[in-house]
Amino acid sequence: MRYSEGHKQETRKRLLKLAADAIRSQGPDRIGVSKIMAEAGLTHGGFYAHFGSKDELVAEAISVMFDESKARLNQEISGRSPAEGLWRYIRFYLSRKHRDAVAIGCPVAALLADAPRIPDAARTNFSQGAAQLKGQLADQLAMLGDADADASADSLLAALVGALMLARAEPDPKRSDEILMRSRMALKNRFNLESIE
Repeated sequence: MRYSEGHKQETRKRLLKLAADAIRSQGPDRIGVSKIMAEAGLTHGGFYAHFGSKDELVAEAISVMFDESKARLNQEISGRSPAEGLWRYIRFYLSRKHRDAVAIGCPVAALLADAPRIPDAARTNFSQGAAQLKGQLADQLAMLGDADADASADSLLAALVGALMLARAEPDPKRSDEILMRSRMALKNRFNLESIE
């Protein structure tokens, strides 16, 4: 049976979403093409109608991950003052919900340890996605009057990712929650967001 081009594109999008979630939760080296195809209700042989290789799937899935991350940041800042939007994003990023949602969380935190070892195309997409995320944060900081918003955004992203990764690695739930809470409060103070609820 021959499918329409629209059907093929929808199937490809579904495969990329499944791969993105699997990469975040398992890492790019541990995902299996057969498993992703089975989850999509397709046969392994159908994979090559959509992608030339697993490396291509991983590279494109990383781009999807960053598209989702951009949408999440936009959801937090849209229609809000720069200070309120930045605080909402920090509060979301360093939350239990985000910590526990590894399969749908931030791609920077999910891929940082693997990034130096992934294929070049995937690494390029990771680098571009991280730069875009940092750029969005820099825009918020610039609107808050930060004279060196680019440097501050580098530092903010590093603080967010580091705190999230430490909280995820901590086996004691109470200690993990403390890492998130203390990091939120430190960033709130650092960026003069104390007046925002």
